[in-house]
Order: sequence, then C-alpha cells, then structure tokens
Amino acid sequence: MTSGRFAILDPAAGMSGDMLLGALVDAGAPARWIQELPARLGFPEVEVEVARVLRCGVSCTKVTVKLAGATERPGLEYAAPHRHGPETDRRHPHRHGPGGHRHLDDLLEIVARAPVSPGVKDRATRALQLLCEAEGATHGVPAAEVALHEVGAVDAIVDIVGACEGVELLGLDRVYTRPVALGTGWVQTAHGVMPVPAPVTARLLEGLEIGPNGPVTGEAVTPTGAVLLRTLTAGAPPARWRQRRTGWGAGGRDPEHYPNALRLLLAEPAQEAGQVVTLSTDLDDLDPEYLEPLREALHAAGALDVQIWPTHMKKGRLGLRLEALADPATADRVTEALFLHSTTAGVRRTPAERVTLPRRLIEVETPGGHRVRVKVVETPAGPRLKPEFDDVSAVARATGRPALDIAREAEWSARTLIHHPAQEHE
Repeated sequence: MTSGRFAILDPAAGMSGDMLLGALVDAGAPARWIQELPARLGFPEVEVEVARVLRCGVSCTKVTVKLAGATERPGLEYAAPHRHGPETDRRHPHRHGPGGHRHLDDLLEIVARAPVSPGVKDRATRALQLLCEAEGATHGVPAAEVALHEVGAVDAIVDIVGACEGVELLGLDRVYTRPVALGTGWVQTAHGVMPVPAPVTARLLEGLEIGPNGPVTGEAVTPTGAVLLRTLTAGAPPARWRQRRTGWGAGGRDPEHYPNALRLLLAEPAQEAGQVVTLSTDLDDLDPEYLEPLREALHAAGALDVQIWPTHMKKGRLGLRLEALADPATADRVTEALFLHSTTAGVRRTPAERVTLPRRLIEVETPGGHRVRVKVVETPAGPRLKPEFDDVSAVARATGRPALDIAREAEWSARTLIHHPAQEHE
C-alpha cells in the first residue's frame, strides 16, 4: 500500500548529492543504511561519514563520501572527456596518474548488479544516463565516451543510488521541489574557471524552475544535485499540504550569513480544501457495474469525494446522478477523467466552499503484525477515528479473520497511539 506521503525539496541554498543524503538521514532514514551502501555497491574501501553540524545556527546532518587516498575538491567531480583506442577496454577503470576513470557502461553495470529494488535501479540508471549525456553534449562527444574521474564517479554513484533508495526507505510516493537557487560567481572545473552555473549543471537544470539566489555565492548546485532534481522531482508542490517532519542536509561550505543546507519537508496531502469545484452529470446509459471503475478513475485524477445516487430523468427513464468534488487545481483532470470513463456528454461545474475538520492519517500495527492506516479527525469533542476500509479488507483477506475485528483492533491501537504522541509512526 502507498503511504500518501511525499517530500518537498527546498533548495533555497542550492543542492548537491551529499546535501540530499544528509537531508534524508535527518528526516528519518537510518545513518547505518547510507554508511553500508558503498560496500553493497562494490566499493568496500569507501567510507561514508555521517555527522551533526551547524550551518548558520541550524542543526543539520552532514554526509561525506570518502575514498581512500583521495583529496576532496568541492565542486570538481568530473574529468575531461577523452577518447581511447580499440586496445582500451572501457568496461573497467584505467589509470592516468593518481586515480583512474570510469565510463557510463561501468556505472550502469554497477547499478544493474546492485542489491536494490527495481524502482531504484530505474531511477539511478536514468540519472547516470542524463549526467553523461549532459557531459557529452557540453564537450562534443558521445555520452558513452565521457570519462569520469574515479573519485568523482564513485562519489556520484553513491549519491545517486543513495538518494533514490533513501526516498524509497522513507515511504515517499512523490518528490516535489521549490525553485532552486543557482548561486553567483565562478567555479573552478577540470577545464578552467566557468561562470555559475557550470555548463553541465546548466544543461541538467533545463526545464526546472529557478529561484532567486538570495545571499548564495559560489556554486550552489552541483551536476549531481541537478541530475537528482531532474530524476526524482515532479515539479512544484501541490497548493495544499500538511507538514509532518523536516530534515536539513548540510553542504561543505559554512558561510556566516546564511545556512548552506538543503531543507527537505516530509508532508502529506491536505484533503480539506476550502475552495472546491462541484462536478455533476446525469447518466442513463452506463451499466451500473462500471460505476466502481469510474469512481476509482475520478479519485485517481484527484477527486476529493464522489457520490452517486438514483434519479428520474426525462421520459420517465431511471438514471444516476454523479457528483464529484475537486480542488480547483485538479478540476480539469477530474473532468477529463469523467468524460473518458463514463458515457456523459456534458459536465456541470460549480465553485463552492466547504468547511471541514482537520484530519490526518496515522499507521498502526494490529496484534497480528499487519499495518492499517487510520484516519484521525479532530472534532471539538476530541479525535474521531476510522480505520481505512481498504487496509482492513486486505488484512481480513490475508488472515481469514473478520474485518470488523480487525477494524476494532486498529482503532484501539490508534487511540493508544494518539495518547502517546512520541510513539507515533512518522
């Protein structure tokens, strides 16, 4: 089952891969997980340091990827692309003085054999392809011929796989982003001094919303940070949401006049939209057995509620009246779904206001070890609890126990939980 939770990235001071890893750990991902990730990827010599630091007085988590014998060079991750003769086997890193190089097929092979979920593999593969495509387009060579410094390649793959897996570990359905700050000035690269944003970063940020730089100077967004924004995020956050937790991931610099950190907000949908649009239509030629797929399609499109009841239509025909409530931002999508999944030829739309009670979802564990979501509605007389029917039904099918018993157990567990907030599942 999906949690309904999502994340909002706030890159007001920019973003890098290690800043996102720090924010994920600060928001609840286990530190031990990211420390053990390099060994799982086949880099036992790589150490990941997780530390608490301050950035302009804000407590943050700093994640640092350390390769034995490497000297960290902030903002300098990638080598100049170069070509190899046919005698060079590019499937393996080769040495050019201190350290070697890796190519796209090396990195994709590492991801393919990594012990991570298919979703993490898909996103990490896409991110690495985008990264090498941007490098190649900048320097005029095919993506497959882009050479990445061994240190930068290992750092990038740990950041990318870690970010993709961290989102999954936190149970996030989606990731949104606020406008990203680019920074100002110049940055030293392997090819000389470049204006901020560096050319590769600028290519990767195409199509993303850019925000004001504020006090940020220097390179605020690294290529890895930019490609993670492209790969993980689904645009601007929804108009209404409820914040559940905050994580701060520190960058390497520590300026005195602003916190050089990425803020990550864990959130959940706010169903109680005050302004809504009522969508209504009458149906007399839709087989009733297709009403439930229609209802599901409307909810998937963003409907807040769907009601259907029988009515009399012209010429004495029996019909059905359907009304759906939608947030103004999703009303067009719900209307389109109504046309697509029903036989109606017209939809009436009426703006309306509604007054609702605050509500939230918590997750509890039943005595049998199954997890059930419970809706908590805050009434003037105290919380009102209602276990989610789909979860209760799923547990009943899995265990063969009566659904009513499971619902009662879930409600009891939820009532105990909300009276001990420190135990509440985040």
